[in-house]
Amino acid sequence: MTMGIWLTIALLLSLGGYAVYLAGLRRHLVEPNRASWLIWATAAGIEAATYAAVNPGAPQAWVFGLSAVACTVVTLTMWRRSRWRAPSPVEGICIAVSLAAIALWLAFHETFWAHMLVVAAVPISFWPTWVSVREDPARERSPAWGMWTLGDLATLIIAANSGATGIREYGYILVELGAHGSVWLMVGLLSLNPARSLGQRRGPFYVLDAYRPRPNPFAVGESHLGKAVFAARPFADGETLLRFSGRRVRGTPPEATGRQDRYVQIGPDEYLGPSGRVDDLINHSCDPNAGLRFGAGGVFLVALRPIAAGEEVSWDYSTTLKDSDWRMPCDCRAATCRGLIGNFDTIPSARQAWFVERELVAPYLLEEPALAVVKAA
Repeated sequence: MTMGIWLTIALLLSLGGYAVYLAGLRRHLVEPNRASWLIWATAAGIEAATYAAVNPGAPQAWVFGLSAVACTVVTLTMWRRSRWRAPSPVEGICIAVSLAAIALWLAFHETFWAHMLVVAAVPISFWPTWVSVREDPARERSPAWGMWTLGDLATLIIAANSGATGIREYGYILVELGAHGSVWLMVGLLSLNPARSLGQRRGPFYVLDAYRPRPNPFAVGESHLGKAVFAARPFADGETLLRFSGRRVRGTPPEATGRQDRYVQIGPDEYLGPSGRVDDLINHSCDPNAGLRFGAGGVFLVALRPIAAGEEVSWDYSTTLKDSDWRMPCDCRAATCRGLIGNFDTIPSARQAWFVERELVAPYLLEEPALAVVKAA
């Protein structure tokens, strides 16, 4: 095939991948990691610009340039649906590398090394997505990853046919190929099916759909407290509702105060940060229908009694707090409302024993002698 045909194939696969990913995002069929996309949107523009500068006239530069624009569109769409949180150490490294690349390029005119620096940051920027997919492949099960991988292969053929030689022409292509291909492999090679992202179906059957999207068990709505999470289907007593998936943070985060606090204390000096997912929006209740259970696999929210479809999901924030200065007036409107959300010792002793017996308190709280006696009994 001619160079023009391969270029057309590469562009169609790359831009088509962004189109079906965006469709899946709008239909809530994918649950992307926002941190990775924010970094990719920033780095993609630098990579595309420096690649074109290092390899003037290279036809594959068009693929990278248009992909950078599409990546930014997806990120902006995602950003409007999310709220800001401080970057993790890995994300901070990627941001620092991108800024260093800009400095090398614009201030010192070191275009080649600026390009190589951002290329080196690509595998690091994929780390949050790899972790997310390892926890649940369904979060990224989109045909886009297969389309991007095949688009990278077409771009590799373009570079080879144009007489490209050396790392300056192949480095970026190979790194992108490896990164996209690894996610495609993790989510399943059979996910290369645009019908899934478009959500097409005939009656109860999805057209050519190897992975039928699971119905979302929760709905986000409004209560007298603001944003709230409601059960979209019934849950049985003892059933696991979800896993809290925020990153672990050492030390007391400065933003862990007030009603916008999304941190869960899991140790004397350790917190589970916001995940950007539905677990951030679950409200407190002094008479909750769910509680946190800590295990080797993570922190899980389990039903304390049968939960009906349409019922708000809640848990008692005080079941994880000890020696904390954090306090918040409570307006849960439960008959047993304590009026204040604070440390575990603000819960009546009989209720404390109830939570301990059901293993619904943070394990570090059991170091208290009184609670240890309750657990032993």
